[in-house]
Amino acid sequence: MIMKGKKGLIVGIANNKSIAYGIAKAAHKEGAELAFTYLNEQLEKRVRPIAKEFGSDKVYKLDVNSDEELEALTKSLEKDFGKIDFIVHSVAFAPRSALDGRFIDTDRKSFDIAMQTSVYSLIALCHACESVLNDNGSVLTLTYLGGPKYIPHYNVMGVAKAALESSVRYLAVDLGSRGIRVNAISAGPIKTLAASGIGDFRAILKWNEINSPLNKNVTIDEVGNSGMYLLSDLSSGVTGEVHYVDAGYNIMGMGAIDQDENGKTIMKWDKFR
Repeated sequence: MIMKGKKGLIVGIANNKSIAYGIAKAAHKEGAELAFTYLNEQLEKRVRPIAKEFGSDKVYKLDVNSDEELEALTKSLEKDFGKIDFIVHSVAFAPRSALDGRFIDTDRKSFDIAMQTSVYSLIALCHACESVLNDNGSVLTLTYLGGPKYIPHYNVMGVAKAALESSVRYLAVDLGSRGIRVNAISAGPIKTLAASGIGDFRAILKWNEINSPLNKNVTIDEVGNSGMYLLSDLSSGVTGEVHYVDAGYNIMGMGAIDQDENGKTIMKWDKFR
């Protein structure tokens, strides 16, 4: 098994529909030993059964915006594992009000919350866990096309994802001297708890399905397999990258075209409107 003997931390898993769940599943299947975090009591009730499913009783409370809890996490990891080999960062949040209307109307507080929770949390997590992360380890975070490109209703989260992707590159340099790799997966739209806050999400799913080269939306298992690759030694020469797992949608410069029954060129989207 590719990840036999590897130990890792999964931060931000919400339920068995989460992208982080897909990554944990793939890593566990290949032999990795996992630990998990939860934000509060409500999420703890979801996370503990998932940890048990993957044969783990290592579950820690963590608010990524709390330096005290980050410090406590490091101590717990050192006590339970000594060292770990990888970290999965699956944390993002912005107030719902900041995902509606015009981006220009984003208030300062919402902007700060989005950046602290969705971006600085990766930096803070890497800093806190640097001492317990083995040389030649791997850090993986999750981003979305709304960072480098405009996506309707993504607003301040798009700006946060752009900052997250930039942080990946800078962290890759900081940690590269120890052989630690830092990468991001940019997954296509998937029906997750986080995605439920995005307006017109059903239309976004359909648009991606119609216009991606593979004519489909990806699954958490497909993203999970790519995540496992980036966490494993198979990707030992890869760092600072944003790896797209979106059925190829990111390569498209315009909507896909097709022909109607009369042989006339039309946009494929028109068939579904």
